[in-house]
Amino acid sequence: MLIFETRPRNGRWNMIGTWALYRREVLRFFKIAAQTFFAPVITALLFLAIFNLAFSGQGRSVDGIPFIQFLVPGLTLMAAMTASFANASFSLMFEKMVETIVDTLMPPMSPGELTAGYVLASTTRGLLVGIAVLIGMLIFTTVKIHSCTFVLFYAIAASMLMSVLGLVTAIWAEKIDHVASINNFIILPLTFLSGTFYSTQHLPETFQKIAHFNPFFYVIDGFRYGFLGVHDGSLVTGIVLLTTLIVFFWFTCVQLFASGYKLKS
Repeated sequence: MLIFETRPRNGRWNMIGTWALYRREVLRFFKIAAQTFFAPVITALLFLAIFNLAFSGQGRSVDGIPFIQFLVPGLTLMAAMTASFANASFSLMFEKMVETIVDTLMPPMSPGELTAGYVLASTTRGLLVGIAVLIGMLIFTTVKIHSCTFVLFYAIAASMLMSVLGLVTAIWAEKIDHVASINNFIILPLTFLSGTFYSTQHLPETFQKIAHFNPFFYVIDGFRYGFLGVHDGSLVTGIVLLTTLIVFFWFTCVQLFASGYKLKS
């Protein structure tokens, strides 16, 4: 039997504490499985039905790909990203509101271990939601995978990015309205304008350039390439940008936990 000693005794990563925090968060969202999994699937299927009825009947396609198949990767990743952000932001914000955050900060866990526990749990939720949404849409259409490497990388990286963004938002926010504002006025607009429902090549040149300043564009574009083999932007730029953002916001979370910003006061 393996016994992991805690960090203060041997200077190593506190595996027990990180696993306990991760497990607590995973069990929490599994207790509300209907909200966690069924709601995103229904929402994605409604989007799929509306856009398919509106455009597919006219024989619309994108780069020779039926429009309904073109929608699948974008809707899948959008659901995963939304779930990851919601899980991380709500979980920590709820602890702050009911003043139980001290129970999380008290154990012998470093800021990096706290960040890992929350982010990995939220990433797990995002991936599971994405899988559920994909299975739901595959009932009505078929999609082949062009590159498993790109699909896995962007699914994990996008969910992790939204997790660290959600965690930063929850630490900064003083009430639930602040979290809702970030989601409604920043996250959702960037997601909807990222090419989830359309190809940016159909936009005027000026708007194409503007779209390329949206980091979520590269996330959706790379994930869609993994499925369909088509892309509108630079895949290398997307990988570098996504990795950089994850690292930046991860260390931001670590520093916020270390300083106790809006957590210990």
